[in-house]
Amino acid sequence: MPYKRPLLALTLLLCLSANAQNKAFVPAVEDTVLLSHLSNNYLKLYLLEQEKLPSHNGKDYRMVYADRWKSIKERFDKQELYTSEAAQAYLDALLGEIVKANPDLQHYSIHCYFSRSYIPNASYIGEGIILFNMGLFSRLADEGQAVFVLCHEIAHCVLQHPEKSIVQYVETMNSDAVQSELRRLKKTEYKKNEQLEQLTKALVFDDRRHSRYNESEADSFGVKLMEHTSYEPRISLGVLALLDTIDTDNFDIESFLPALFDSKEYPFKKKWLHKETGFMGGQVETVSRILADSLKTHPSCKERIKKLQVLLGPGTGVQDGNAKTGNGIDRAGERMKQLQDIFRYEMIEYAYRSHAYSESLLLCLELLKQRPGDVYGIAHTGRLMNGLFLARKGHTLSRVTDLPSPSYPGSYNLLLQWIQNLYMEDMASISYNFLRPWQAKYQTYELFRDSYEQSERQIQQ
Repeated sequence: MPYKRPLLALTLLLCLSANAQNKAFVPAVEDTVLLSHLSNNYLKLYLLEQEKLPSHNGKDYRMVYADRWKSIKERFDKQELYTSEAAQAYLDALLGEIVKANPDLQHYSIHCYFSRSYIPNASYIGEGIILFNMGLFSRLADEGQAVFVLCHEIAHCVLQHPEKSIVQYVETMNSDAVQSELRRLKKTEYKKNEQLEQLTKALVFDDRRHSRYNESEADSFGVKLMEHTSYEPRISLGVLALLDTIDTDNFDIESFLPALFDSKEYPFKKKWLHKETGFMGGQVETVSRILADSLKTHPSCKERIKKLQVLLGPGTGVQDGNAKTGNGIDRAGERMKQLQDIFRYEMIEYAYRSHAYSESLLLCLELLKQRPGDVYGIAHTGRLMNGLFLARKGHTLSRVTDLPSPSYPGSYNLLLQWIQNLYMEDMASISYNFLRPWQAKYQTYELFRDSYEQSERQIQQ
């Protein structure tokens, strides 16, 4: 288990502290050579794993593991892993503290990386790889919460939850009951697709119920790992309480969009926020409470909290999880705060580079709501509006934006509807008139200058 020079972390993070002051954010350059090297090393592990798969239903096992490897490889190919040496050194130091306090973990090959995904999650994805999403790390209160997240994911690895889920899936799909039902559906002529969808949904929900058991088991195992460290195990309750509300949509984008994009030269039009109805419209139905819970990033956190309270002892409440005893490596918490600040920008940039313009725009608007006049936020918003203009012009808007969906938060759905309602000339005019008031102040910032010059060209088309 490599720990890449954690003592360098403080020095390197201090060098990055200009970003925390928001003077001129410059995205980190990903180390493509390192990513390729890591990918090749994990490929070797995957190939060895393939040789050890059961012969019974072997074809299905190989297919599922191949799909898992494809998903892992895409993380490297798309440069999702964050290769900043300072950030990796800090994460390695946290992992090192857990392993040092739990010597049995030395028998496992576990590697943790920051993912540039904005989704507030962390996951063990197989081959000993734990991904800690920037979207979750940025929301944590202190280092102790980060340690519990790592302990929880280490538990998934040690307890082999993904591998057990694969076994359950393969054996269930090859069971007499499921195969009989599939043969029946193949012969039927009436609502075949609908019945197949219902069968698939039943299997998915069964898998999610099993996953919820896995989550509680990983919580308990994670707390046991944490008890051996210098961090307070009760912090785990604070993490779960955060996860229970982390999907809450508090962004009043219906008020924010007009306030941000209204200008004297090109006033904001109320019709841009009109929700279309009908067969081809973008308005979405409200999902049921049960389905909404299933779609949550972290379902059933309240139940998981109750189980951990029993484990942690009588009288332990969620408020105990807010104890500020969670900084061991970074006593002042400055290194974590610096990373959290940098990650806010890196998530926005990565979504853009992944051609997820609508997601990047939502994150950027949230940034501007909290930091009005942010130089990167202003410049990048203009860049995104320019990109939407070009996509609309090239009839490729669907490649860079989502369509409204019941699984999305209301604020994101409204943003998506707004984008769909804009004509090409709207996008060009909004971008130009949004950037123009900032031209004198930010013209020396390269990203702003490029965005503004492009908006000038577009408005003349």
